[in-house]
Amino acid sequence: MQSGTLALLAFSPILLAAILLVGLRWPARRAMPVVYVLTAGIGLFVWEMSFNRILASTLQGLIITIGVLWIIFGAILLLNTLKYSGAISTIRSGFATISPDRRIQAIIIAWLFGCFIEGASGFGTPAAIAAPLLVALGFPALAAVLLGMLVQSTPVSFGAVGTPIIIGVNSGLDTATIGAQLVERGSSWEVFLQLVTSNVAIIHAIVGTVMPLIMAMMLTRFFGKEKSWKAGLEVLPFALFAGFAFTIPYAITGVFLGPEFPSLLGGLVGLAIVTSAARFGFLVPKKAWDFAEPKDWPSEWMGSVEMKLDQLPRHQQIGIVRAWLPYVLVGALLVASRVMPEFGNALKAVVLSFPNLLGEKGISANFQPLYLPGGILVAVVLATVALHGMHARSLAKAVGESSRVLLGAGFVLLFTVPMVRILINSGVNAAELPSMPIAMAQWVADSVGGVYPLLAPAVGALGAFIAGSNTVSNMMLSQFQFGVASTLGISGAVIVAVQAIGAAAGNMVAIHNVVAASATVGLLGREGAILRKTFWPTVYYVLMTGVVAMIAIYVLGVTDPLVAR
Repeated sequence: MQSGTLALLAFSPILLAAILLVGLRWPARRAMPVVYVLTAGIGLFVWEMSFNRILASTLQGLIITIGVLWIIFGAILLLNTLKYSGAISTIRSGFATISPDRRIQAIIIAWLFGCFIEGASGFGTPAAIAAPLLVALGFPALAAVLLGMLVQSTPVSFGAVGTPIIIGVNSGLDTATIGAQLVERGSSWEVFLQLVTSNVAIIHAIVGTVMPLIMAMMLTRFFGKEKSWKAGLEVLPFALFAGFAFTIPYAITGVFLGPEFPSLLGGLVGLAIVTSAARFGFLVPKKAWDFAEPKDWPSEWMGSVEMKLDQLPRHQQIGIVRAWLPYVLVGALLVASRVMPEFGNALKAVVLSFPNLLGEKGISANFQPLYLPGGILVAVVLATVALHGMHARSLAKAVGESSRVLLGAGFVLLFTVPMVRILINSGVNAAELPSMPIAMAQWVADSVGGVYPLLAPAVGALGAFIAGSNTVSNMMLSQFQFGVASTLGISGAVIVAVQAIGAAAGNMVAIHNVVAASATVGLLGREGAILRKTFWPTVYYVLMTGVVAMIAIYVLGVTDPLVAR
């Protein structure tokens, strides 16, 4: 079979997902079971995988899914617990008094608070939290959703305490094979994954620092009385200050602490620095900028939901320190579990291991309920109940809401993750074919050649556009990206990193993210208008990431332990 035909067959599950999700607008809960069946069929009849190996890969995917859902549940549960304790109302109200300038409000709430919420919760919650808050402060609903979508970029690769890397990249790569190769070179899988994490953090910091400025310029251009880019540029010093206040601690924590921390700690540190600076007027333009009178706004700017700060769910009055304390605890416990070996090993001791599932060598999985961020998040939830003096019925409501979110995400992942594991494990087959991602990678490498680093982020963005998720894009495409890098003899750590970065940027144009954010402010039916605006920042992000990757590989000579010397 010719390499092009083989690559097309290997690519067909991803192509089918694109057709069903984007072309036919099927919901993922309908589309992904069909894609899973196609993947299993190609593995069985074209790659001639054994039925036992397909079944073992499916079981492996289901065990990985349990880990993903545990993190999602913990992240959303903490957010809902704070909503019912009254802490989120306190946090939101605190933002209302910082500055009357709408550009400053947008940068602090959408960028810094949004980045922090992404680091803590992920899965679309920044837009769902920030958009209603901005509307409550007097922003047009359309502007609030646009700003909420633009934050779905730099912090997303480390969203939900690192899920896109910890789960997406880890389960999207053939860790058994790559790990063995690394050991032969005197390295390890842990070192390689941290190298990927460092590359993601550094490149995001380079590309993403200007995002607050882009937010301000798009706000004034599309929603200002004068429809001017210039009004956005007037806030350039403050916007860059806010950008660096997030990306510097973000990059440092990514390089030295790992994938759980960059967005969480970067957002927390950035918020503390920038809100304090704004209160003192540091770098804030002397003339405040505002929208026209609401009576003059076009009807398409308006949502059907009016959100007032005093209408938000409130269990009791919570002081600002107590409101933020649970998030501080999350950061402290995560850091302690990752940098204090005794504490980390105690958490790791509780583990469910499944080696060589169904006797298939190399197909293994495990579940560490305490060491995974989900365990720490649930522990903080229990502490919050005591810290905030909550009633049991409030916690029960938070658990109920979080479980409903989990059921929606869970059904899709039950088919998506096993599909990805079949793709990765297809290298062991009777037809003696390379695995499906490698077959695709070899054809792409032969067709595109050395310019591929420029295009790699766009591949990740396409995956996120199709799947609506950085994590799922990383699962589907990391092995393909790594395979292209190996074939070209360039750094797989850099190419997998720009896959994760492109997948983060792709969230800005992921349709279901727009729909979810729009629903929080009652603005449905305007998805096209939002996507036309978020398309250009996405192009900037993907193109700049590709340029940085080209410079890193071909000018700076960035490499990794697997590149032949």
